[in-house]
Amino acid sequence: MKRYSAKNLDDLLQTAANEKGVSTEELTYYVIEEKQGFLGFGSEVVAEVYSQQDVLDFLSDYIKTFLHHYDAEADVTISKERELIRISIDASNNAILIGKNGQTLQAINTVVKGAVNSKFKHRFQLVVDINNYKKDRYEKVRLMAKRIAKNVQKTKIAAVLDPMPNDERKIVHQTLSKIRNIKTESEGEGRDRRLRIFYDQNAE
Repeated sequence: MKRYSAKNLDDLLQTAANEKGVSTEELTYYVIEEKQGFLGFGSEVVAEVYSQQDVLDFLSDYIKTFLHHYDAEADVTISKERELIRISIDASNNAILIGKNGQTLQAINTVVKGAVNSKFKHRFQLVVDINNYKKDRYEKVRLMAKRIAKNVQKTKIAAVLDPMPNDERKIVHQTLSKIRNIKTESEGEGRDRRLRIFYDQNAE
């Protein structure tokens, strides 16, 4: 993030907005230092400021550098849907980048999230997908969750899923949140964290 300084925060944000070609409402900032002057003299505000485009530009450069280390030629598309940033990659060696059971792709997601969150001091909702692997995987997870939930409804016997990444657990939670008499909860730690689907007669 770039640092700016001015006599007051309004002037600082306006300067940053003009430079970035956006409105001040589109900026996110962190005040680093604020000095109170005397009779209006000597006051100063220092802040780190970024726009959404700065985030997307950073991700684009980071992904391209990352793929270069893999010696992979790829088409990278970055889009934003509400609060979610989607990074779609179509590479010459998709299978290597995805890895067995998507493990390499999951690691890439973790690395990219860590990099952008650290850079901008914010937790972004972000998913990196390669050749629509994640999209297809999410659909399989949804279908599996619905099938298991129906069985739990019928037998009233809880089911415990195999460990899965946080994003896939979230998909299960969302998919089953509106199914009558079905509740979900996470259990375990780290890589062993998994979901338990159980019957609750009070759940709507």
